[in-house]
Amino acid sequence: MANAFTGTTAMANLVQTAYDRALEFALRAQPMFRMIADKRPVQQSMPGSSVVFSLYQDLAQSITPLNELVDPDAVAAGNPTTVSVTLNEYGNAILVSNKLDLFSFTDVTAGLVNQVAWNLIDSVDLLVQNVLAAGTQTLRRDGTTGAIGYGFGSTPTNPVALTSIGTSGSAGNSTLSSDMARFAVTQLRTNKVHPNKGSYYTAYVHPQASFDLKKETGAGSWRQPHEYSAPGNIWASELGEYEGACYIETPRAQNVQAGAGAGGSQVRVFNTYFTGQQALAEAVAEEFHTVRGPVVDKLTRFQPLGWYGVAGWSLYRPESLIVAQTSSTARPTT
Repeated sequence: MANAFTGTTAMANLVQTAYDRALEFALRAQPMFRMIADKRPVQQSMPGSSVVFSLYQDLAQSITPLNELVDPDAVAAGNPTTVSVTLNEYGNAILVSNKLDLFSFTDVTAGLVNQVAWNLIDSVDLLVQNVLAAGTQTLRRDGTTGAIGYGFGSTPTNPVALTSIGTSGSAGNSTLSSDMARFAVTQLRTNKVHPNKGSYYTAYVHPQASFDLKKETGAGSWRQPHEYSAPGNIWASELGEYEGACYIETPRAQNVQAGAGAGGSQVRVFNTYFTGQQALAEAVAEEFHTVRGPVVDKLTRFQPLGWYGVAGWSLYRPESLIVAQTSSTARPTT
């Protein structure tokens, strides 16, 4: 008579799938852009739907010698310029059922509270970046010649067209370069913009855009001085401080496909933000915060969880922000 084995098949009801009750959250990138909004109301007159900031204009320089016997004519002071920040309500909410709380194998409410809190800072960071992305100083390189184009104002006079950034299926010569880094800092200094990190400006760059800057070789490149004076930056693959700006790499920097066609026939364009003091103004009527709402259904089964705030942002000194738009050989198309 053959042996009868008592194994997992015979005792199948005792063999179950096990679960790790500690859940992990999705990978997240540190929010960056609200810190740029370093201009806020100082003496706000009253609550309102918008806040108007005013800036004095300097008098024109007076360099003509005075006549000893003539009283000089008075000049009129310039009319202050204004910047308006419109405030809006922002928020998001979920409803958690009591049944989910009772039946789930982990503390699902705690996990959802974490997701709501993350959604708050994640959403606000995008709101702020959308304002930065509309900056009026644009810096680009032509995809064929590599020539730098720079424009300022509502209709820049000399920008490289987005359609000329890169070529079909490649990044062309329009990647982020040391010349662009030098040009951006040079222009910020020309604009009399004050640095916002000690004596350095701050640049926020996508890792796939910084890839091309870090792989430059030869005289005038990022890599050459680091090989001799700061090799640690190369080992850590950190841009660090370079050409007058402190670089912060963030995957949050906006990037979109541009050009005719779709998919691989387009070129992906990355924003790099070169910033100085008071580039962005912020007004807040109610600071952003999480909300545990009241249970109002008949059987008290649904718990509202959400976040809420009332705020607005606007470019304060447009000359303190330069948006460099470049391609990347690390991600040339889609």
